[in-house]
Amino acid sequence: MRVNAAALDQALAAVEMIRQRIDCEKPRAEGILALRGVTEAGDDADDSEESRAALDRALVDGFRSALAALKAARDAEGRALAAGLLALVDEIERLAGRARGEAGASLPAIRARIADQLKELMEGAIAEERLAQEAALLAMKADIREELDRLDAHVGQARALLTAGGPAGRKLDFLSQEFNREANTLAAKASDMALKRLGLELKTAIDQFREQVQNIE
Repeated sequence: MRVNAAALDQALAAVEMIRQRIDCEKPRAEGILALRGVTEAGDDADDSEESRAALDRALVDGFRSALAALKAARDAEGRALAAGLLALVDEIERLAGRARGEAGASLPAIRARIADQLKELMEGAIAEERLAQEAALLAMKADIREELDRLDAHVGQARALLTAGGPAGRKLDFLSQEFNREANTLAAKASDMALKRLGLELKTAIDQFREQVQNIE
């Protein structure tokens, strides 16, 4: 830094004029030097073309190093996110498989219930129309194959997006909503507690999946 003598003289003259008009303390040196224009940047003692070129190279090299470090950190975070999301996709697939098994296991109970209602019908304890409605409702609730098939399809899509590379955040976010829709329908159709619990476990895994997806571009 260097002092601009002309600007300093003007500042001192202005200070003296003010002190003649009002009673005030003398300004401190650092206060005068802080005034705009009193000090200014001086010429660099080593301002050669070679030194400027060396500085430019150092700046570019430092920027490239920072970018490489940023890319390495993002790559590492991406790999960790992908691994966690693929593990959640595996969990969703596993729970859907268990739900398929539970749905098949509940069919004998549904048949037994319909058989009991048929017996009541034969004995006149239940109306034929009521039996038809009950049987149709039970059959509809028991059939979760469509939801499970869609879950399987969504699992395949999620794996494809996670392994393909490139921006996939929006697609995965939409897919998580589709996962959630099927899990809600499955839980609503569940005719026994085992299936209802599996529906809740599915929703938990899907919520975790959707939360992690928010970190993906």
